[in-house]
Amino acid sequence: MIEIEVSAIINPTEDTGRVSVAVSNMFKGLEATVDENTPKPRVVGHGNIESLFTMHSLLRQERLLDTARTQLNKGHSIDGLSTNFMLNKQVATVNRLNFPATEEPLGSIHVSINANSREELDRLIDWLAPHTENGEPILEIDVKDI
Repeated sequence: MIEIEVSAIINPTEDTGRVSVAVSNMFKGLEATVDENTPKPRVVGHGNIESLFTMHSLLRQERLLDTARTQLNKGHSIDGLSTNFMLNKQVATVNRLNFPATEEPLGSIHVSINANSREELDRLIDWLAPHTENGEPILEIDVKDI
């Protein structure tokens, strides 16, 4: 079973609604709330594989499959049961994707994808960001096969 956890800090100069929109633009159907019980308030959310459908489409539309695959593999945990990556919060407000190299000054959207097994996580990565040739997916996996 795939579980998604998302978190984005809300800085004092930022509008809570805009940060929430940035998160919901990337992860439709995510159950997101504002957590004010932390040093800095943040939007936090939990979802499942369906929360990744928008990102799946945007990666193809914006031709970011290779970049996404690199980031997903780079963020692999030692036990192989999760991967972590960041998305640009400002870019997400306009329904676009960007993977920042480091934490941004106003904070990034932090994403953690957790699976029950290494194989399940590897299949998810192959579905979300498959291997490509000349920027085109070599083999598209059906979400039902994860």
